[in-house]
Amino acid sequence: MAGAPVRDGGGLLRPPRLGRGSRREYVDFANRSANMGRMTSLSEPDGHPAPVSPPPGWWEPELDGYLARLRSQRGLSPNTVAAYRRDLRQFFEYVVGAGIGSVQEIDRRTIRGFLGLLDARGYARRSVARKVSAIRSFLGDSVRRGELVTNPADGIARPKTPKDLPRAFPQRAMTSILESIDGDDPKSLRDRAVLEVLYATGLRVSELASLTVEGVSGRDRLVVTGKGGRDRMVPLGLHAREAVQRYVRAGRPALVGESPTPALWIGGRGIPMSPRTLRRLVRTRAGTFPHALRHSFATHLLERGADLTSVQQLLGHVELGTTQVYTSLTRRHVRATYDRSHPRA
Repeated sequence: MAGAPVRDGGGLLRPPRLGRGSRREYVDFANRSANMGRMTSLSEPDGHPAPVSPPPGWWEPELDGYLARLRSQRGLSPNTVAAYRRDLRQFFEYVVGAGIGSVQEIDRRTIRGFLGLLDARGYARRSVARKVSAIRSFLGDSVRRGELVTNPADGIARPKTPKDLPRAFPQRAMTSILESIDGDDPKSLRDRAVLEVLYATGLRVSELASLTVEGVSGRDRLVVTGKGGRDRMVPLGLHAREAVQRYVRAGRPALVGESPTPALWIGGRGIPMSPRTLRRLVRTRAGTFPHALRHSFATHLLERGADLTSVQQLLGHVELGTTQVYTSLTRRHVRATYDRSHPRA
């Protein structure tokens, strides 16, 4: 029967060959495969013996070893490694449900079945694309270590995702946000300093949370450790330096608890602020997330004539292409300036 799942010599269910217009069959196979691990009868309705379920956790040592290599060899951040773990755990739970008991049994049809299941459940394209990348990376690692001859994920295209332009505040709006925090109480001094430093440096929130009093006080440059454990030097502007000095002198001593800590940012309970609490602070004070200030930092530099390579280095981007997305925003700014200023625009 065309488009029907078939069994291989070992009794395992394999997906159909898919042609154009066969999405329904694709999803039907995915749903059926996902239920295979829950079958308890001794035989299938068609007379074939039910496949023996593999040990449910056979993939966990494989995954743990791969994640350890990501941390040691590529220097990925804990958040990135955690995202890989979530995506690959979901894939392997599907794989086990489909009756597969080793990495060597994973083939292109297995991966396509998993993607069909994600599609049937309404996953966003961006999420599916991230999972495809994680699967391809894991299986590529298996090829390099000799466990696989070829990578079955090669040739499986990632879903095309829209390129969302970063949202940046206009320069006047950014100034208004900063100047609206003008209190002299400890939390106001801290919050003003947080926003001033974010806008002056374009730091990621994890980098902001890692700052220490010693590393910032009296300095016009910061040395921060970014993604992949790469250090970079970022200038700290006059307004940000003054805000930090006021906070360290008059705000931080009233916030810090009994246990001394080198952390610069102190929360309401006297403990260092985490990236999560800093996000909440920025959301409360600026109505947005820290990354919007990073986007504003980069966009305003380019609008005022900074070259793209310098902005790349300040942001800590490895690839220049990652920074080039901001040029779309600056082109809009140039066009708007022309339309507003030229007498015959």
